[in-house]
Amino acid sequence: MRGAPAAASSTFIELDATDEAIIALLRADGRVPYRAIARELGLTENTVRARVRRLEESNTMRVVAVTDIEAAGFGMLLAIGVQVDGRSPEAVARDLAAFPEVFSVNVVVGAQDIEILVVTRDQASLVELVGERLAAVPGVRRLTPALALDVLKNQPDWVPFHDAPFADAVAAEEGSL
Repeated sequence: MRGAPAAASSTFIELDATDEAIIALLRADGRVPYRAIARELGLTENTVRARVRRLEESNTMRVVAVTDIEAAGFGMLLAIGVQVDGRSPEAVARDLAAFPEVFSVNVVVGAQDIEILVVTRDQASLVELVGERLAAVPGVRRLTPALALDVLKNQPDWVPFHDAPFADAVAAEEGSL
């Protein structure tokens, strides 16, 4: 999967109830000590440590900090469709990914070639980002911004661990790569 850390190997592993319980506790509080997890689940601290290491090394799980964009001072969230001309979408996407305000870049099929998610502090920084900086990237033909009026769901920890058909499809896809 794109965006996964390059240093770790991506190996599909079967999750058991203990793995899922560890992940659930870390989702609730990513800073919970292994000792507390062990006590909660009736395991040894070394077992918890080994399981977390296995989950991280297989790229099944990462414990990361998630920033609240509004609390960080970013008042505007936009989804921007990008049409490309004269360069490959992948090359343009790499250039767009270099902007600090851009936090998601996806090469897509459909009316747009790329979709990006960006944040800005205010209207003035939005105009400068979209109208001057993003538009100046070589290969950008057209930008179609959509301002988020209200964010109803933003769930960065969502993964369908309990959706067996989805997990089976992912496993089958990884086996064919």
